[in-house]
Amino acid sequence: QVQLVESGGALVQAGGSLRLSCAASGLTFSSYSMGWFRRAPGKEREFVAAISWSGGVTYYADSVKGRFTISRDNAKNTVYLQMNSLKPEDTAVYYCAARRSGPFSNRESLYDFWGQGTQVAASS
Repeated sequence: QVQLVESGGALVQAGGSLRLSCAASGLTFSSYSMGWFRRAPGKEREFVAAISWSGGVTYYADSVKGRFTISRDNAKNTVYLQMNSLKPEDTAVYYCAARRSGPFSNRESLYDFWGQGTQVAASS
């Protein structure tokens, strides 16, 4: 049974930092590309960042480029999202997702497994 468990969400002041973690189990983690998505109140879920199975290639939404960094540790079956210079508009539930085949993607329909999400709130 595949499980993705996010952690690290919190309430922070605007300009602050957080690091989200997503621990995976029940899958060969190093064979999966991974992504982070978010859903803000009243909005559709949107792409944030993705990383290739090896960690060698990353991809970001324009809205977070230069502020967020995605990384992974295949030995720990964990993917991370370092979030710096947080803005109130970053407030959302953040989800990690795993894609079994193909390169990483910004399309949520291409991901096979999803976590339950972790809440991030940045106050102004």
